[in-house]
Amino acid sequence: MKLKLLAITFLTFCIAAFSGNKASQAASFSVLADGLDNAGGLSFSSDGSLYVTEAGTGGNGACVPPASGQGDSLCYGTTGAVTKIENGKIKRVLTGLPSLALPDGTGGAGPRDIQFDATGKPYVLVGYGANPTFRDRNLGKTDLGNIIAPDFNTNSWTSVTDLANYELANNPDGSDVSSNPLGLLVDGNNLVAVDAGANDLLGVKTDGSNLQAIAVFPQQILTNPVFPPSGSPSNEPAQVPSGNETPRSQFPIQPVPSSVAKGPDGAYYVAQFTGFPFPEGGAKIYRIGADGTTVYADGFTQLTDLAFDTVGNLYALQYANQSAWKRNLDGSVIKIAADGTRTTLLSGNGLESPSALTIGPDSAIYITNRGDRPGQGQVLRIENPKSVPEPTSTLGILTFGALGFNWLQKGRHNKSFKPMSKPLKDSH
Repeated sequence: MKLKLLAITFLTFCIAAFSGNKASQAASFSVLADGLDNAGGLSFSSDGSLYVTEAGTGGNGACVPPASGQGDSLCYGTTGAVTKIENGKIKRVLTGLPSLALPDGTGGAGPRDIQFDATGKPYVLVGYGANPTFRDRNLGKTDLGNIIAPDFNTNSWTSVTDLANYELANNPDGSDVSSNPLGLLVDGNNLVAVDAGANDLLGVKTDGSNLQAIAVFPQQILTNPVFPPSGSPSNEPAQVPSGNETPRSQFPIQPVPSSVAKGPDGAYYVAQFTGFPFPEGGAKIYRIGADGTTVYADGFTQLTDLAFDTVGNLYALQYANQSAWKRNLDGSVIKIAADGTRTTLLSGNGLESPSALTIGPDSAIYITNRGDRPGQGQVLRIENPKSVPEPTSTLGILTFGALGFNWLQKGRHNKSFKPMSKPLKDSH
């Protein structure tokens, strides 16, 4: 699969590289659903049913240029959906949602995550993946880049807030204007979302009021970067050194926050995918609390999701164990205990470019697999998640209580790390 066709389409490597031991591969999985179109986030409702978003395959409508400025345009359709899995039955319960994709249906931007509040009301995060200026100008009124509240009984929805428009109006990180919301969290009467294009963490009330940036994530400087070979397919061809060019010793990369979870300490934890050239071991987990923003853990590769279990273990999902341009999309599920011990529950062996995970009411781990491609997405249930603890990596937990697709990237202006405010608090 060509790199130019990768979307959020996201090791054993980082664990093995820093610990010196081979990571265990003790778990297996069962497939609960198959044939999904660019599968995204998943969540359980109060009745125990599992819901998963499908970003769709775009369509034959108007198009917008990708955020990278390279490659084919993203064209509009209404192929996004939400699918319900209950008692072994699979049914799309919300259809006609907005979707953008490349002509072959890859690179899907549309419904990216779903979460439920304490009353069972669902909220769906709809991605976008381009400059918001082009959205209304080229596509007309759509809910791309919005958080919506769906009604599964009537196959309808209402917009709660427009995250892409917030980026257009405010651009908190001061870089190129781009929006691609990817991860959603319901925290009491607040909705918290990460925008991978805007490089920020946003909060808004469930009634749509008080939309604000909570934190902005910094550009990073990569030392001695490893680039794809000259002439390789890339969504950033201008960044790949030519055969007669001296490689740069320092290279700025985008942070690309990909998901958010709430920890047992009440802080928000944000996963990082990292921008091109997707350095192995270069992804971090940030902690955003009342005491500021810090790195909780690092040494990961292209993280797409995080989830805490009921006893405080954190699970991190790697889209690929190697830089995406190497075209090996074997991913991993890594468990991080409160003391920093890391164990790899599953690596490769059918786990390919996974996009999201959640912990079920049965305490099992559920994952959307092959989330970067149309018609091949899956929902997996991890079986026998037993693994042998590995030595804490030298880049592992930095402090506890301080955690750590083409169009995920923004501009290359310098930015500083700017916590915008304290985490939102439930007003109940």
